[in-house]
Amino acid sequence: MDKIIGMGNALVDVLVSLTDDKMLENLNLPKGSMQLIDEDRYLYIKSVFDKLETKRSTGGSAGNMVKALAMLGDKPGFIGKIGPDEMGTFFQQEGERIGVEMRLLKSDVRSGVASTFISKDGERTFATHLGASFRMEATDLTPEMFKGYTYFYVEGYLVQNHDLIMRAMQLAKDAGLQVCLDLASYNIVAEDLDFFKLLVNRYVDIVFANKEEAKAFTGMDISKAVDAISSVCSIAVVKLGSKGSVIKKGTEIVRLESKKIENVIDTTGAGDFYAAGFMYGLMNGWSLEKCGRIGTILASEVIQVVGTSLSNEKWDEIKLNIRELVQAK
Repeated sequence: MDKIIGMGNALVDVLVSLTDDKMLENLNLPKGSMQLIDEDRYLYIKSVFDKLETKRSTGGSAGNMVKALAMLGDKPGFIGKIGPDEMGTFFQQEGERIGVEMRLLKSDVRSGVASTFISKDGERTFATHLGASFRMEATDLTPEMFKGYTYFYVEGYLVQNHDLIMRAMQLAKDAGLQVCLDLASYNIVAEDLDFFKLLVNRYVDIVFANKEEAKAFTGMDISKAVDAISSVCSIAVVKLGSKGSVIKKGTEIVRLESKKIENVIDTTGAGDFYAAGFMYGLMNGWSLEKCGRIGTILASEVIQVVGTSLSNEKWDEIKLNIRELVQAK
């Protein structure tokens, strides 16, 4: 089986469930967005969270993706940067516990934290203090980090450091890896559109996007956006939430419906888990349809819990569902 290594912001998600969206308005956080915040604003939000019931899990887009792959039995790698604190220790130990090959760099500043607001409809909004993740530099990367892998998965949230993401993709290409890019967030794409287009045209083989990100990237509605993205990469995967997903490779188009979920609690990690399922199928050599269906299985499960941690029993059930799907004609 092929192997994959991800690179992204090594973040710990601290999650709070909202009774309404007034807190988002008071904090000037657009619902459904990811906003980067400085340390002072992070400490203020932390003081608010300290008075509320919160949950904690390892996070970051690429971090969620490799976590899900590890729980499926794969041995993915992860490149990120943490600080000398309890949050960084938690992130590292959780990854190692489930079998991720943690290739973590160390910084002298606090580890990154994503303060995560979960609205009643399951939508999530992030106020992200990158901390040590922001200190990850192009010069930290070495060719050895990419050896032994077939795919390199990078989150678009790293786009704030152009040199870092370009060096990472170049090293991956030099090592013969296929490059996968998740477009991250519609506002991030819109703010740095030219650079995203440069990356996709120059390096990227597989693009993952949701409906809003695809529109931000192409300026087109979904029916045309999929064609536009697939014209500049090998595989375009556009996730449509409750309406399913569309996958296109060359002239092959796969349209999938999502399983209807009555109890959507938190959409945190849904796209990341979809990508994990899709890549799991791809690395096993299965059809695009089966790749997408596996992605749908994972995404459907993670939106029924707060955060991105599923029980071992749930993972056993997921793996059984995947086996039945693969064996079906």
